[in-house]
Amino acid sequence: MLVLKFGGTSVGSVKNMTNVKTIVSEGGRKVVVLSAMSGTTNALVEISNTIKDGKTEAALQLVEQLHQKYIEVANDLFSNQEYVNASLSYIEEVFAELKACASKPHSQLLYNIIVSKGELLSTFMFSRFLQQDGKKARLISALDFMRTDRNNEPDAFYIKQNLNRILAEDKDAEIFITQGFICLDADGNTSNLERGGSDYTASIIGAAVKAEEVQIWTDIDGFHNNDPRFVHNTDAISHLSFDEAAELAYFGAKILHPQTVMPVRDLEIPVRIKNTMEPKAFGTLIDDKAEGEGIKAIAAIDGITAIKIKSARMLQAHGFLKKVFEIFEKYHTSIDMITTSEIAVSLTIDDDTYLKDIVMELEEFSTVEVDTHRTIVCVVGNNIANHPDTHKLFQILQDVNIRMISYGGSNNNISLLINTSDKVETLQKLHRYIFEMSLA
Repeated sequence: MLVLKFGGTSVGSVKNMTNVKTIVSEGGRKVVVLSAMSGTTNALVEISNTIKDGKTEAALQLVEQLHQKYIEVANDLFSNQEYVNASLSYIEEVFAELKACASKPHSQLLYNIIVSKGELLSTFMFSRFLQQDGKKARLISALDFMRTDRNNEPDAFYIKQNLNRILAEDKDAEIFITQGFICLDADGNTSNLERGGSDYTASIIGAAVKAEEVQIWTDIDGFHNNDPRFVHNTDAISHLSFDEAAELAYFGAKILHPQTVMPVRDLEIPVRIKNTMEPKAFGTLIDDKAEGEGIKAIAAIDGITAIKIKSARMLQAHGFLKKVFEIFEKYHTSIDMITTSEIAVSLTIDDDTYLKDIVMELEEFSTVEVDTHRTIVCVVGNNIANHPDTHKLFQILQDVNIRMISYGGSNNNISLLINTSDKVETLQKLHRYIFEMSLA
């Protein structure tokens, strides 16, 4: 069995849905995971924020604007009036619920309910679109099998048991359509895997059914060796190892959710990135094999905050780092990079939600300096920490103000902290010397 995930752009228009229909109609049994139509989740988040601000009438106007969009899509998508009517009936039901939300007190649960509607709408319409053509397609609800545990992690046993039971109930179906992103929490309330979580949904499902392959269909033909938004002449990478892909996804390559490879890597289930608009293109294959050595790709993540913690108490003292890390753990804030000296530790975070509280506690036993508007540039490849040409990176970037370096923590990654204002120049300079002129 294959698991195929399609993002918002892939189902963002009638034309694109028709492309997806062609793709999923080929081959044997499969589970198809869909995101909301492009623009829908942003619109739903805006509706939620407007309700939170107490602007009920404005929220209702936003709901109605989105409602009209879906009425148009339903009329354009189907040629059979029976399917038009069924979709319009479902759309009316969903938007009645959204209108009711506008007058309710705002809460995290209300937000989760509101943003879940995008995937529910896209999967309902696409499943009926397949059925109109006589495809053996069945819509299954992610809320019937996708659940997180008390630690907000996927409940693998629950998911596996319930999903495989649902799939076994229908021996005739060839295509199972379900929602990405949305799930239940441990208390049975509507929740989600956060933005971009449809990729993660696909790999969780892939692990649960022991899929032959998980395919992530998007609007670009795989991982590129640099960010095409800022650098010209980038190339798609045909193959990456799980470790290389995980590093790239975490450090800014938006094509893949950072958690995607985790559920499938131990089961050695390959992940393939494909382009919905160019289905014949090879894409990027991600598996447990590492091929070649040296730098394969560059990625960058913005919104980084650097924190320097300095204290004379750190000199020859044990337990100082433990004390520092306990504060970040208390506020559920992950650390990306870290360097230490005899009297100071510098680290970076990409979530500043609790920055003020963290700094306040650190200042009880140290001097703290905070720098914002920083970017981590990540250079990824197999065994690059030991590659004989890697040192030339620092010659290339001798004119760039590098604030921190993470080198040797991973054989597959070297991370550089720079000012965000230097990001584009750094990406272009690295690309020119690594991929166009070659390090050799």
